[in-house]
Amino acid sequence: MENIQSLPIDIQSSKLLDWLLDRRHCNLKWQSAVKTIREKINAAIQDMPENQEITQLLSGSYIHYFHCLRIVEILRGTEASSKNIFGRYSSQRMKDWQEIVSLYEADNVYLAEVASLLSRNVSYEGPALRKQLAKAKQLQQELSRREVECQSSAADLRERYYAACKQYGITGENVPRELQALVKDLPAVLEEVGKDSGKLEEQIRLYAAFTNFVCEWSDPVLPMLTFAQTRGNTTFYEWRTGKVPTVVERPAAEAAPSGSATDDMIDWGDFGKGADPAGVNSGIAVEDGVDWGISVEPNSEDTGAGGIDWGDSDAAPIEIEIVDVGTDCPEGVARGEDASTVLENSQSRSQFIDELMELEVFLTQRISEMGEEGDVVSMSQFQLAPSIVQNQTQKHVREMLSQVQDLLHRLTTLRMQHLFMIQASPRYVERVSEVLRQKLKQADILVLKGATMVEKRQEALEEQSRLEPRVDLLAGCTRDLQKLIEADVSKRYNSRPVNLMGVNI
Repeated sequence: MENIQSLPIDIQSSKLLDWLLDRRHCNLKWQSAVKTIREKINAAIQDMPENQEITQLLSGSYIHYFHCLRIVEILRGTEASSKNIFGRYSSQRMKDWQEIVSLYEADNVYLAEVASLLSRNVSYEGPALRKQLAKAKQLQQELSRREVECQSSAADLRERYYAACKQYGITGENVPRELQALVKDLPAVLEEVGKDSGKLEEQIRLYAAFTNFVCEWSDPVLPMLTFAQTRGNTTFYEWRTGKVPTVVERPAAEAAPSGSATDDMIDWGDFGKGADPAGVNSGIAVEDGVDWGISVEPNSEDTGAGGIDWGDSDAAPIEIEIVDVGTDCPEGVARGEDASTVLENSQSRSQFIDELMELEVFLTQRISEMGEEGDVVSMSQFQLAPSIVQNQTQKHVREMLSQVQDLLHRLTTLRMQHLFMIQASPRYVERVSEVLRQKLKQADILVLKGATMVEKRQEALEEQSRLEPRVDLLAGCTRDLQKLIEADVSKRYNSRPVNLMGVNI
């Protein structure tokens, strides 16, 4: 018997209410009784004395039986003066709360209620609060990560913006103005390239001699390079005609003169003179005063049904004379494209670059071949070659190649390509400016997005701060309920130890 008395009673918290009902400690209809008790509690708390502990009990969580017991104890002190000569309380407050305690104790309704409350805290309330708390913490981590990503992406976009500006050769403070300013320096840069092309005489002579010896090619090679080498970056007119222009008329962007015609000043001539006063007939025809260039001979036998002379097959064919572009310019005047230099003109510049690349490939191949011409057979192949071909060394050819590559690099850099595009199309400046502006705009949007992440992270932190006290309060209330229930059940089994299992908030 003593061994049984010392054995603990272990009850799973989720099965506590079923355990109490199975052992007939509580009635199956306890919920209807609790409903009546809750109504009386809601009525009783409307009239309570000023007491700090009572206020704390009523402002806390769910009011259960053990709270009501404590309220009765407090009222015994505050309502002591309301006892009559028989020792009973005449205070309505005391009567109300004593009735509530009596209703709770009938059929152990209180035990079923606190068991249900404990199970709900363990199975539902606690997990829900923990889930919200974990979500708030996870959200903070996610928002912190996204904030760092926004800052990093914004910094990357700004770096790409300034890297792109550096490629264009500008600072990026005022992109359109800086791009236009670069074009002003372009003629000086091209003039310098044209001047340095004069150093390619030996390379051109070597290439011409080599092609003539190997291929017996007597036609001139590298015509554009030869022209630029002797005359520099001169006008396209001089390249096209071979003559130096007497006058060069460079195009200039000027404002329209103040005396230019506008829509209000257009002279329409005698259009419609002699027409009907309304100005418009049922058709579009204007009867008099307009010569449309159509011969109308109603009395002629050769005309068609509509009176229009379409001509005949025996008439002499119409001769169309095609006039070359620029023939309207006086002799010796470079105008329009002719006024641009050979390196400004896209057609001649492309030819200049192509010939530079052709010369570069030749010199590169020649260096490779000279490294393999150590045997007697290879040397004998060039015994009859011109002296300029035979007397070259690898070192000297490399120096010539370096000069060619330097000129080629100066004309084909990304910056120069942009400058040529800007010069050819003013709208290109707008497109480039817009592309660069979009990078900065995206960076600004990411900065704002990062600020939004900071605000949301702060909200999640506040949510965490609000949930943590609720979790602690629920855990504390649940532990108190656990102890009270264990003590109450233990009294029913001769003070055997009772353990509620799985109580974890």
